Amino acid sequence: MMNIKTLAILLSVFIFLFVLDLIRREKLTFRYALLWLSLSALGVLFAVYEKLLFKCARMVGFELPSNFIFFTVGAFFVVVSLVLTVYICQQNSRSETIAQRIGLVELELKRLVKESTGRHEPS
Repeated sequence: MMNIKTLAILLSVFIFLFVLDLIRREKLTFRYALLWLSLSALGVLFAVYEKLLFKCARMVGFELPSNFIFFTVGAFFVVVSLVLTVYICQQNSRSETIAQRIGLVELELKRLVKESTGRHEPS
């Protein structure tokens, strides 16, 4: 039977290696992977040095390390959600700008074709 400490270490190492593989296959940029790599390293650190987890939990006011972990994970997902929302908004803005520029280029192309042939092209 595997204990929770070993499971935490294995899961953290798996996440670390998985993120490295995503970077290697260019599915994830290092900029976005850095947070996941850091969290998996922290997972290993806290699993190996569990007294450090207890100290950190008490330092910020939690009596139980499990409550500290749940709070930290929840806060992490809120931050990730906010960052992804900002990224999506930026992408939408870029897409709208590109669509408008393509529309202007098509309009200019039709105008140039019309001028060069001296006749009206169907749209």
